[in-house]
Amino acid sequence: MKRKVYNELIEWKNSPNRKPLILSGARQVGKTWLMKELGKNEYKNYVYLNFDLDDRLENLFETDYNIDRILLAIQAITGVKPEKGKTLIILDEIQQVKRGLGVLKYFCEDAPEYHIIVAGSLLGIALHPGTSFPVGKVNMINVYPLDFGEFLDAMGENTMKELVEKHDWEMMKILKNKYIELLRQYYFIGGMPKVVADYVANKDLKQARKTQKEIITAYREDISKHAPKKDVVRINMVLDSIPSQLAKENKKFIFGAMKKGARATEFELAIQWLIDCGIVYKISRVNAPKMPLKFYEDMSAFKLFLLDVGLMGCMSEVPADQIIATDNALVEYKGAFTEEYVMQQLASQQDIFVYYWASERSESELDFLIQKESLIIPVEVKAEVNLKSRSLYQFVSKHSELSAIRFSMSDYIKQDWMENRPLYSAWKV
Repeated sequence: MKRKVYNELIEWKNSPNRKPLILSGARQVGKTWLMKELGKNEYKNYVYLNFDLDDRLENLFETDYNIDRILLAIQAITGVKPEKGKTLIILDEIQQVKRGLGVLKYFCEDAPEYHIIVAGSLLGIALHPGTSFPVGKVNMINVYPLDFGEFLDAMGENTMKELVEKHDWEMMKILKNKYIELLRQYYFIGGMPKVVADYVANKDLKQARKTQKEIITAYREDISKHAPKKDVVRINMVLDSIPSQLAKENKKFIFGAMKKGARATEFELAIQWLIDCGIVYKISRVNAPKMPLKFYEDMSAFKLFLLDVGLMGCMSEVPADQIIATDNALVEYKGAFTEEYVMQQLASQQDIFVYYWASERSESELDFLIQKESLIIPVEVKAEVNLKSRSLYQFVSKHSELSAIRFSMSDYIKQDWMENRPLYSAWKV
């Protein structure tokens, strides 16, 4: 399975300014597979240690961060002597142990010639209070579920992927029906690597849904195991509410939708926990379309999305025929699946910062407002061929310096103020 993030890993390996690397992302998005593939393909050998599975590693950093001692311990445990520049040292689930992240600072300062990569998340800070993050001493790469382009590649449709990359709108129009068929499959399967790999091999929808349920169960077990006991119920309440929140006309997250009288202060830590785990994306409202958008962020209004459209379908208990065999998932649920899908595609693209805009009384709203390099781009999402875009047109009329993108099931159309692009091209803005 090809992953676009693999090219970033090769760039890291070859960089003269290379530092220890943290691969961050939710469980089961393919971090372990990527690290092992890098070690197998780009190095003489690699050593792999999993801090969640090997009890011998629990106290590896308890005494000190002496690099010679740690390298000797790695050799004793794995049977492989790490060589400078030739051996990839892989430390998986490093957030499970106290002081784990701290060792990266000392590899950076005292042994930069060793290539070391770890997988984990910022959750490690919360799991072990007092642990400091090695700011400035590490490189970081985020790993996401497969986007639709990677899904096309996994399905053996590399030519269709290349057409989108080239923005060959005419050929894409000719192949529209096939793109829509594959997009429906992606809505159901999503981009979790294990689900995709099994589906490519067997085309078994029931098995795909079973694997999705197992992933969600694993996330809930992580919540029960690692989250503060007082927050476990709240975290699950937030997670469970996301599908119904996205099915509302106004997709702004409403605390009262979880329980009557709920307040932000009750659920702030629960939401942050899910963000740190990589299970949800949070995008805030901005008050003005000006650079940089971060300056105009309204922290009190936001939307929450799941990391994967397939997992959302699983949590929503939507039958396969409603997604694969009909247009229901594309046009029903007030665009919940379509907006979730587009958010997943935007989140995985480099150098794109995602927000949304709504008027003070929410009479008018833009699904997304993104910052890409020096551009601010209003984005509207349509689940159908219907091209009416009143809110988008009014917004761009007031901000004539901006050019918008509308993703819909219609073919490519270029207008003075807006481009309509097919939904299946959203992974390549």
